[in-house]
Amino acid sequence: MAHTRRLLAVAEWKLHFSDRRRTHTQEGAWDLLIAHPPCTSLTVTGNAWFDINKYGNKARERYKERYKAIVLFTKMASSTAKRWAIENPIGIMSTAYGKPQQIIQPYMFGDAAEKKTALWLYNLPPLVPTDEVKPPERVRFDSGKSMPSWYADAWRLPKAERAKLRSKTFPGIAAAMAEQWG
Repeated sequence: MAHTRRLLAVAEWKLHFSDRRRTHTQEGAWDLLIAHPPCTSLTVTGNAWFDINKYGNKARERYKERYKAIVLFTKMASSTAKRWAIENPIGIMSTAYGKPQQIIQPYMFGDAAEKKTALWLYNLPPLVPTDEVKPPERVRFDSGKSMPSWYADAWRLPKAERAKLRSKTFPGIAAAMAEQWG
């Protein structure tokens, strides 16, 4: 279990991590890589911010960040680790890289929340749900749109805290990964 926790910690990639760590992972020194690339530029929830006509240079900068994130994701997917999983919300990678092998929800693993999470898998079986619970009611808006309540509640937080909360991997999913793939 400690070995699995170490592997999970090492796989927490960020764009600013040193090239040494990326190279080490590329050398195939790992039996298991579970990668969580930064999702800010990859998720579909931010697509509205890529409108160049509306946002000009800010949108161009977002495209540059998206390109960097796609390159990082692709490097992770070309890892020589014996087994790997890349976790990310539904987003551009389904088009840029390929469809995920599995889409899961936190409520399938004991966390009463909705957050569609895509898994790209190499030499790993799909996760088996461990403790299906009912997610809370969605928040409905006058426009007719809705969103998970935990996500809507995050709007009250400062931007940095909101981003951190929204990018988290739910504990039940992390535990299932450790148990089933560790």
